[in-house]
Amino acid sequence: MNGKATMTRSRLDRGRSALGPALELVHTGRAPTRAVLTAELGVTRATAGAVAAELEALGLIRVDSRPGAAAGSQGRPSHRLIVDENGPVALAAQVHADGFRAALVGLGGRIVATAPGCVTVTADPAQVLAAVVEEGARLLRESGRRCVGAGLAVPSAVAEPEGTALNPLHVAWPAGAPVRDIFAAQVRKAGIEGPAFAGNDVNLAALAEHRHGAGRGAQHLLCVATGHRGVGGALVLDGRLHTGSSGLALEVGHLTVHPEGGRPCHCGSRGCLDVETDPLAFLTAARRDPGPEVSLLQQARDLLRTEGDDPAVRAATEELIDRLGLGLAGLVNILNPDRIILGGLHRELLAADPERLRAVVADRSLWGRSGVVPILGCTLDHNSLVGAAELAWQPVLDDPLATLGRPAAAAQTPC
Repeated sequence: MNGKATMTRSRLDRGRSALGPALELVHTGRAPTRAVLTAELGVTRATAGAVAAELEALGLIRVDSRPGAAAGSQGRPSHRLIVDENGPVALAAQVHADGFRAALVGLGGRIVATAPGCVTVTADPAQVLAAVVEEGARLLRESGRRCVGAGLAVPSAVAEPEGTALNPLHVAWPAGAPVRDIFAAQVRKAGIEGPAFAGNDVNLAALAEHRHGAGRGAQHLLCVATGHRGVGGALVLDGRLHTGSSGLALEVGHLTVHPEGGRPCHCGSRGCLDVETDPLAFLTAARRDPGPEVSLLQQARDLLRTEGDDPAVRAATEELIDRLGLGLAGLVNILNPDRIILGGLHRELLAADPERLRAVVADRSLWGRSGVVPILGCTLDHNSLVGAAELAWQPVLDDPLATLGRPAAAAQTPC
């Protein structure tokens, strides 16, 4: 082996364990240049260069051959690092009360292609998951991309390690349905490569927002969201989802916020956040009859945006904000997050009257009084889909070589 090849191989060996951390830094946007990558990894410039070159050879990132300096920066320009737009993808799938959606998601949380599915979700999870995987397989065929794996987001707590949907209340699936196994079987049947995963939709939305959206940089991130039906919550601690001992943590929808006179909840209680602050609750409080044309979430959003000054709509908005704020205050007292992000209709309620919501949280929580907890709206489109893809990307982020194999360029280094 010649001297140059020996030196290159030595740098690669020293940086081999840094491949995963380096990829995650580029994936989450925390290493936009090779200089930043060098500093974040704590390695030499030569080692960082070798690591970046190997990730590029794997087809995961691109290293700009023309180094440039950021505006206002000083010193030697550095090569820019970006995810490869033509690289592999993960298949992401989401099922909710009003239908399903499949997507292909690349590194960086970038949605490459998406296809909405039917508007009717039957009581048979195998039938529904076969349909959504079929849509995903079609997207993969049309794209010609390599698939690293598949992830599924469902509107239910997903018990671990079994991968079962404990309480899929809003899709009429049987409690304890083995959704991960069913999904994995359909993925294999479709000839799609890579492992298959499943998780709660709000958990996955929080993970996506923490890595790519409104939660980026938070150490203790609380996410609360209402989608098509019901309310979910999630907590990200130091970059990892906190799912409890068996995957069932943060079932915030069943916090009581209206104990006297509240609506009956599926859990057997009354006045839970789940039934007091979701789209159906908003439409009911605004004295509007839901129609069959579009989803409840879309109807609630449209009503809030187009008739927000109507007295009944305004009263409904204030009612839901107060009850949401009460629930958030209780969570702040228990969890002491450094940031709260809201999704679905809750994001719309925040935008409608941010001061009212923040005042309720501050007034009813000890931590809210001592220091204002930032409350922000989620920023990613289809964040549950992006989060489902994060599950499939995680093995690659952990060990790119083990999951994708040695790149041809490295394997053919001259001796």
